[in-house]
Amino acid sequence: MTKPVAVHPLVSPWGRFGLYSFYIDAPEPAIVDTGIASSPAEGMVPALEAIGRRIEDVRWILLTHGHIDHIGGAYALWELTGRRAQVVIHEADAPLLRSRRAHVDEYLSGRAQYVQEPDGEAKLTEATYAVISGEMEPTLLVRGGETLSLGGGVTVSVRSIPGHTPGSVAYVVDGQNDVFVGDAVQVHGAANGFPGFVDPAAYRSSLEYLRDEVRPRHLYLGHPYRRADGTAYGVELDAGQATEALHGSLEIEARVRNAACGCLTSGLQDTASPYSPFARVAEGLGYGGDPTLEPSPFFTTLHGYRTTLDHSTENEE
Repeated sequence: MTKPVAVHPLVSPWGRFGLYSFYIDAPEPAIVDTGIASSPAEGMVPALEAIGRRIEDVRWILLTHGHIDHIGGAYALWELTGRRAQVVIHEADAPLLRSRRAHVDEYLSGRAQYVQEPDGEAKLTEATYAVISGEMEPTLLVRGGETLSLGGGVTVSVRSIPGHTPGSVAYVVDGQNDVFVGDAVQVHGAANGFPGFVDPAAYRSSLEYLRDEVRPRHLYLGHPYRRADGTAYGVELDAGQATEALHGSLEIEARVRNAACGCLTSGLQDTASPYSPFARVAEGLGYGGDPTLEPSPFFTTLHGYRTTLDHSTENEE
């Protein structure tokens, strides 16, 4: 690569916070993550026009993971490129791109066990049709370790960083170490004030890998995640901020892990608390956020620790 490739954030409005995608201004332009169904037309098109670029010229759609607010606009964006862009996702998260129902099944197998909402399944089913622009087969499945050529000597390396989801990946612009991680670096979470991940051990290992091996020069986040005092990072972090965010993410994971392990080993208790059966975890952490606010990271994360402990117990037996 002879000269730095510019990166432009693209924001689309949705709910409590904006959805962030990123445009990599390479000879074969790429967009990292796609927001929801309305994001390509309402957010990306005008943002690209403002910098003299056209959405029709996008040749790569790089998905960091399969959550609804990151893949919801994929089909719509692909259509706007004349179906010429390659759509890239890790094989473990590909079912979430192929099927709306996969999002509902994920909900039912995890956080729905704790959120007392009788019509939760119906609401999420309705949401998938409202915010996912279409079911589709990805054009390129990755596992991590691949190198994608964006033309003109510009390459992007794919790094597997599971934890937030099984198929979370980082895209690294080689030579300038710009790193796009989606939601894989949570710090203290976003609107809920709690970090969300399905596999605690993988999440911790991925954070260490990003800190020790990748060492981002610039770190691009899917949302403006928060520090311990509640102030938000932006979505474009320099090297110092990236190191701070990675250290902070590891520190809060350790605190959550200690509280969760103490609660789980002494036995869960069903109570009237909205944090039930993990009320002691919330108390131990001083967490006072709304645990039912979608996407309910409090319950998603603690279910991950519970699953890990259950598997460990089974292996011992």
